[in-house]
Amino acid sequence: MTITLIKNADLVVAWDESEKRHAYLPGGDVAFEDGVLRFVGRGYEGTADVEISGTGLMVMPGLVNIHSHPTSEPMNKGLIDEIGSPGLYNSSLYEFMPIFRSDAEAIPDCVRVALSELLLSGVTTLADLSMAHPGWLDLLAEAGMRVCIAPMFKSARWFTKNGHVVEYEWDEAAGVKAMEEAFALIQRAEQHPSGRLFGMACPAQIDTCAPELLRDSRAEAKARGLSWQIHAAQSVVEFHEITRRHGFTPIQWLHEMGLLDERAVIGHGIFLDDHPSTPWHTKRDLDILADTGTTVAHCPTVFARRGITLKDFGRYKRRGVNLGVGTDTYPHNLLDELRLVAYLARTQANDPRTMTTTDVFDAATIGGARALGRNDIGRLAVGCRADFVLVDATHPRMQPNHDPVRALIYAAGDRAVRDVYVDGIKVVGDGQVLTMDFKQAALNLSEAQKRIVARAPQQDWAHRPVDKIAPPTFKWL
Repeated sequence: MTITLIKNADLVVAWDESEKRHAYLPGGDVAFEDGVLRFVGRGYEGTADVEISGTGLMVMPGLVNIHSHPTSEPMNKGLIDEIGSPGLYNSSLYEFMPIFRSDAEAIPDCVRVALSELLLSGVTTLADLSMAHPGWLDLLAEAGMRVCIAPMFKSARWFTKNGHVVEYEWDEAAGVKAMEEAFALIQRAEQHPSGRLFGMACPAQIDTCAPELLRDSRAEAKARGLSWQIHAAQSVVEFHEITRRHGFTPIQWLHEMGLLDERAVIGHGIFLDDHPSTPWHTKRDLDILADTGTTVAHCPTVFARRGITLKDFGRYKRRGVNLGVGTDTYPHNLLDELRLVAYLARTQANDPRTMTTTDVFDAATIGGARALGRNDIGRLAVGCRADFVLVDATHPRMQPNHDPVRALIYAAGDRAVRDVYVDGIKVVGDGQVLTMDFKQAALNLSEAQKRIVARAPQQDWAHRPVDKIAPPTFKWL
């Protein structure tokens, strides 16, 4: 096997096992072989077949994104930036997002665009929450990324006929069949020759899944040793729907069914019983999340567009909730997402001390790894997978460089990401994706969006033209 050494890096964000936390290591060496880190420290004295000068570089662990929808979200760029249903508490889920869904021809380009953006922002592990589609596994493997596939299944679809009432069309048998197919697909992913694919059970939304589907999927996930993720507490509409059906908040209902533990992930988890938009007669939800060890997948951008946010990241963290971060929408840039996590938390808390950069970096590394049941990613330590990012510490956007990770998150962003490695294989080099044709996929997607826009009025309950649904920034002359 070939041993590769990154010699005398300006800085390594190394894992301090004694303190169980990341630490800055100046002048560090990183050696890897066969996709595994063999040395992280100073003064490497072993042999090396390939040596990379670490001068001017910061080596940091690859980022872990625990919630994303690559098959659909790139299509929405320029369309849903500013729209939400006023009659549905400003959510865009029920009225607008369904009318701009990608068709089968566009999905591969959607995925290539999303994964390229993610790689360029330092993401090495992704949870892909998508409906199963042809060629999914091979397409993910093409990117060279480590991917947790989460084929979504559900018992019902939601829709609105008027923009202020959400209705549900139920087919529980179809939900069971889709769940069985999802677990079969996960098994295929685990056997994929790339060796980088694994799986997670994913009943799509708390309000579109029958109780039996939730219980059965959770039991099967436990039997297979898989994480389990569900969208819950993601809209005011959903909060009211679940309290109406069951007399419990979404978090409490999941807890009543025994579904929450350290391998459970709540997608979004915003609308708790003490959120200003969903006050309830209890104040238990945050305690339930913390006490059960449940992870919250925090994706601020998609909600911030509609004036909605978690109240707040720092409060959840201090109570002991495990937090991960995702890119629920475009742009698929996790470094941008981390910046917004910090800014929204501080504005919601009216306190710049509600959280630290340590907290948000941990969420995007070890917090995400914990949610996926992995202790071999999200940190630079001997025995972990060789998933890491080389940041250009000399980049003008990184200067002055008093605190490099802060400089990366709050100033430089993906512009300073030079190289990305997954399993010791370079997938981004000199700021360019090496595994996929990002530029061509983006051009293809632009053409595909024209098809989607043309048919959108037929998908809309009111048959409105797109320029009425999403008015342009300026009048077209």
